[in-house]
Amino acid sequence: MKNVLITGASSGFGYLTAITLARRGFKVWATMRNPDGKNKLKGDELKNIANTENLHIRVAELDVTKDFSVKELKRSIIGEDGQLDILINNAGIMLMGITEAYSLDQVKDQFDTNFYGVIRTTKAFLPLLKESKDGLIINISSLAGRLIFPYMGFYCASKFALEAYSETMRYELKPLGVDVSIIEPGPYPTGPVNRGPQEEDTEALETYGEMRQVPKKLLEGFEGFFKSSDAPNPQEIPDAIYQLITMQHGTRPIRKVVGIDYGTDELNTKVGPIQEMHLRNNLQMGELI
Repeated sequence: MKNVLITGASSGFGYLTAITLARRGFKVWATMRNPDGKNKLKGDELKNIANTENLHIRVAELDVTKDFSVKELKRSIIGEDGQLDILINNAGIMLMGITEAYSLDQVKDQFDTNFYGVIRTTKAFLPLLKESKDGLIINISSLAGRLIFPYMGFYCASKFALEAYSETMRYELKPLGVDVSIIEPGPYPTGPVNRGPQEEDTEALETYGEMRQVPKKLLEGFEGFFKSSDAPNPQEIPDAIYQLITMQHGTRPIRKVVGIDYGTDELNTKVGPIQEMHLRNNLQMGELI
């Protein structure tokens, strides 16, 4: 039985992926912040599903912004299972508003979860993934990791950074038997689009006048779309993750766009050959791709 670690499993894609993979025979470490506190309801839901369906789901505490939390989880996994085969970095937050009006502390929080948090978990669990016969890291990015959207500047920046890190690690880890792939979801009802913090720099915010209302109206537009019959099904993300997992080692794509793509798939198709040519001709790393 393969072991899977999922970050941010208290809601959205992480929650659905935990159930989906457990139902397909995986041992799932469904991690979240405060499973005995603010996320107790979701944690208990996962436990109840596991008990009812006889699934292997282990709900565990993990704050990806804290080194001690990652280290404690690693000790638990080693002590209980002694192995880890798949790491799914899903935890994320979104700042959506007037870019200038977010404080530096808010920007740091954005990167600490979306980017540095991925580095923390990856560094911690790579020794176990290297020991697996089919080690795999799946990083949940976004269309905003390839396209720029106004009022989402820092979210885009964090996802662009994640994309660069993920692709670099893909090249470096392939010879060591660990695959790295990126999932790029379009907009979904379970995403973090309507749960981000408000801008803290009210002085800067005031200078934008009526423009201050634009991000709010964009959010309202998303909410209306998500309630319509045309809203995409968030189950598409765990299904795409499962598809990646079941592919033969070494054949998994670096990027997989899921849902409404706004041309991102076309962008990836055009950029991919340029990236490969750069590696072959300028870095002389053809054996790694």
